[in-house]
Amino acid sequence: MKDKNAEESQLAGLSRRRLVKYAGVGATLAAAAPLMGGTAALADDEREFGNSGTNGRRWRAGDHHVHSEYSGAFDTTKNPPTFRKGADAVYPIVTNAIMAKYFGLTWAMCTDHGGPTHSKVNLEQAYPDLLRSRVLVPEVLQFWGMEFDAPALDHHTLMIPHHADEAQQLFELESRFAKHDAFPADPGRDTEAKMVEFLKAARGMPRKPLVIAHHAARSATGLGVWGQDTPREFRNGNNAAPDIYVGFEGAPGHQAGPLNGGARGGYGNHPTYGGFDQMTARVGGLWDSLLGEGRHWWITATSDSHVHWTRGGSDFWPGEYSKTYVAARQDYGDIMDALRNGRIFVTTGDLITALDVTASNQGRQATVGETLTVSSRDRTDVEVVIRFRPLEGENGNGDRPQVRRVDLIVGQVTGVSANLDADTNPTTKVVARFGERDWRRQGQDYVIRYTLRDVGTDSYLRVRGTGTDEMEPLADGKESPWEDLWFYSNPVFVRVR
Repeated sequence: MKDKNAEESQLAGLSRRRLVKYAGVGATLAAAAPLMGGTAALADDEREFGNSGTNGRRWRAGDHHVHSEYSGAFDTTKNPPTFRKGADAVYPIVTNAIMAKYFGLTWAMCTDHGGPTHSKVNLEQAYPDLLRSRVLVPEVLQFWGMEFDAPALDHHTLMIPHHADEAQQLFELESRFAKHDAFPADPGRDTEAKMVEFLKAARGMPRKPLVIAHHAARSATGLGVWGQDTPREFRNGNNAAPDIYVGFEGAPGHQAGPLNGGARGGYGNHPTYGGFDQMTARVGGLWDSLLGEGRHWWITATSDSHVHWTRGGSDFWPGEYSKTYVAARQDYGDIMDALRNGRIFVTTGDLITALDVTASNQGRQATVGETLTVSSRDRTDVEVVIRFRPLEGENGNGDRPQVRRVDLIVGQVTGVSANLDADTNPTTKVVARFGERDWRRQGQDYVIRYTLRDVGTDSYLRVRGTGTDEMEPLADGKESPWEDLWFYSNPVFVRVR
């Protein structure tokens, strides 16, 4: 209650006219939404998540990478620079929240671009608007943070825990470490050493933020020819703060690019694959290399919404196309806990609305983000159950997508690599492919059962599925993103002792 009361007290100075103005924006958008190809808000999966069935956790859809009009521009001919709203992204924070609610999200995050002295803009201008939006759209938990100008890297989510001093916490981190916040510019901020310093400072805070890399291979010039973000930097950052720096976008935003003649994700140098970054989509690639070290490194999917494609942009609304589902209570802290600990699956085009992957042995069980420990003295068969729920109704394109295949992917965990640049895991394979004849209907769900025989080494398993007939996701061209839908789970680890 403390945080909610703090927000309400900060809003006490607002006139009723201004609140009605914000509410009017919402009413207009809500009325217009059916004309935008939208869909009614999707209900949370009512099944409780996990082994106990009493933790209140359910699959809840969200988006941690959304831009508002506070992704603007700076006039640096003046000192201090002056800020102009709406130069890069155009929608008010509350508009994004309304559309997130409309497309079935229960949590979202405003992640605006930085710039010279932007930390002050965030503190004095954007944050009060976030407080208003929280009051006007309480059904969507709205996190505070930014698209962090990571030293030596491409952009990253910087998600701040929800608490009374969240605005000051972001101000401290952005003003001290964001590479573009200094004015005049400071080249010393744009180094890997500064990124590691930032992560260590974040880890030392009593309320720990989260950091997730955005569009990590957008600057790559070929398959495995890395650009601004490299395997070495991910490893060094994760080593410095393993509970802070936890993953990258598996499916980047800007997925509507082909609808206006552009590339999915804005990946103009080397394409995405089925809408997913090559770091994730390539079986045995970089993501598998990191998992093969036993790293808790997770993937997400976001909109990166700036301007909707119907207005000439390359974006969908938050939740319209991509969703990051977390197994959590409808609570700020538990949603962050899910992101931190990998209770996540991602999907595009609402291909599915729930995905449970469990591994069990001798009465022990683990699910996504968890570790199953098996004894080498016992029978080391691992029973895998995949349970997914298709969309009931239509997605944001008016389609009724259908899952055509589900893949079970397994790789070995061989320990930390001496090569910080390693980007492959040759042990990772698709061990089983399942079609419609291989799953059984149970209520609203489809269930697949499979046994991994004689699991003798530490390993992990993960699941992906598609509505296409592609055995592996193909390099993306100008096809409609609605015709190329995939989902991915995060891994379940298996430890042999």
